[in-house]
Amino acid sequence: MKRTVYLLCAAAFLAACTSEKTFRVTVENPSDFDRLTEMVELPLSTLSTKIALSEGQMYVLRNDRQEIVPLQITCDGKLIFQAGVKARETAVYTVSAGAPQTFAPKTYGRFIPERKDDFAWENDRVAFRIYGAALVKIDGPSNGLDCWYKRTDAFVIDKWYRDDLAGVRSYHEDHGEGLDDYKVGRTLGGGMMAPYVGNRLWLNENFIGQELLENGPLRITFRLTYKAIEVDGKTFDESRIFSLDAGSQLTKVTQVYGAKDAMPVAAGIVKRDGNDAIFKELTGGIASLVYAEPESETVGKVYVGMVFPSGLEKTLVDTCTLTHAITGRKETHSHILGVTTCQPGMPVTYYTGFGWSKFGFPTVDDFKSYIARFAASLQEPLIIKTGR
Repeated sequence: MKRTVYLLCAAAFLAACTSEKTFRVTVENPSDFDRLTEMVELPLSTLSTKIALSEGQMYVLRNDRQEIVPLQITCDGKLIFQAGVKARETAVYTVSAGAPQTFAPKTYGRFIPERKDDFAWENDRVAFRIYGAALVKIDGPSNGLDCWYKRTDAFVIDKWYRDDLAGVRSYHEDHGEGLDDYKVGRTLGGGMMAPYVGNRLWLNENFIGQELLENGPLRITFRLTYKAIEVDGKTFDESRIFSLDAGSQLTKVTQVYGAKDAMPVAAGIVKRDGNDAIFKELTGGIASLVYAEPESETVGKVYVGMVFPSGLEKTLVDTCTLTHAITGRKETHSHILGVTTCQPGMPVTYYTGFGWSKFGFPTVDDFKSYIARFAASLQEPLIIKTGR
């Protein structure tokens, strides 16, 4: 069923101080590459002093051709839209008051209680899932990130779950839209974070609470909470906020620990045996890691990447042995880790995601270029100018 998202402005933003009819927004791309899907963020606190909204009205955004541009009011009080600005060019938009508009969503996600409490999310490029508490008794703890390889801009989450649970077709097989072939197990999977104290990872269990904060059309944001984690004799809370924008290969992760002291932490990608490769880059103060998984005859080539806006203190390959909680068997897992320090009361923010040879990234160099441009965009943001 095609979903429609109705954008309604919260009552807190209906008050306005002036009655200007339009508000001009100029977006300049200082880069030598196109930035066509990147989000522009405008604080509602700025707009509400410029545009008067009457009851039942909403902000309306138009480009220089007077075409209405999709937008979203976010849970943290911003108006966002995709820039669509080519290299070294400038785009002009106007904001006005008008009737609420309906836009086809490009992001989506939900809690999946019918499949052991998964939480899954996607956009028009990629899909992911995290495992919930109901799976622990069956398969043991596994709080890593699972990558779902999709090769369509259509949503697949509900369809894949429905068909798999009904026994119609398995999402572990590619029926033309992609598949879930990524192996997580008792690892960080495709880019989760854990304390790295005493030169070892301290893995928590599956999430125990979830809250969907916003669900499109351009951004999905949700929070997962975990049971208190014990690290080297100290116990504290853990939570994560995930956010995925339309058009992006990467999910933004905001990792929150309740530790009272500074603590080393590591975001990691599970490392396989075989013909793989690791690439590390530094763009200004922004660090990135790209991991090329061993090529599969069934899947092709998959590249997992992480970007750290605040940089890293070190990178390394870590190998550990553990006992599976259900089978009792010994398992050995390796990770490519990016290590930094989590300061008390301060979250750690980074991005993680993947590219697939069957959907836009024929070679690892193509994905490395994407990651390099993503990092460069963080280093040199779009220039936003507002006024009449």
